[in-house]
Amino acid sequence: MPLKIGDRLPDATFRTPAPEGPLTLSTADVFAGKKVVLFAVPAAFSPTCSQVHLPGYVRNYEAIKASGIDIIACLSTNDAWVLGAWAEQNDAVGKVLMLSDGNLEFTRAAGMELDARVVGEGFRSQRYAAIVDDGVVVDIRIEEKPWLAEASSAGAICGLNAQK
Repeated sequence: MPLKIGDRLPDATFRTPAPEGPLTLSTADVFAGKKVVLFAVPAAFSPTCSQVHLPGYVRNYEAIKASGIDIIACLSTNDAWVLGAWAEQNDAVGKVLMLSDGNLEFTRAAGMELDARVVGEGFRSQRYAAIVDDGVVVDIRIEEKPWLAEASSAGAICGLNAQK
């Protein structure tokens, strides 16, 4: 069953890119005591993810932080090295915390798995965005069509008059 408002995030382990190599973070490390915008993408470097989704959060970083958000986090089932390169290419380093869920541990426990085998991509994460307060989902927007980034855009989830 997919995440919904009021759900506590599942315990999981993420990998995040760092200069000294990927670091391991737990759900608690990222979300405990913090207000976080979490957005998930099916694949780093894919057109919608790279041209619309991630850039929208980067462009609106200051406005999102000014609205009371402590962390902007991006989850993908790509590995931490891919996410590190993607963050560098999109000026997201220091703005967006990249969370690799390569084994789909979090994605499956959250009920957010996307079966992309029909296009040769295996299992991925649904495209969504959520506002999470101290580990509890207070708002969530799941894309009906995962190739779009509309409901899960920075402007939509953060209530900003944001640039796409």
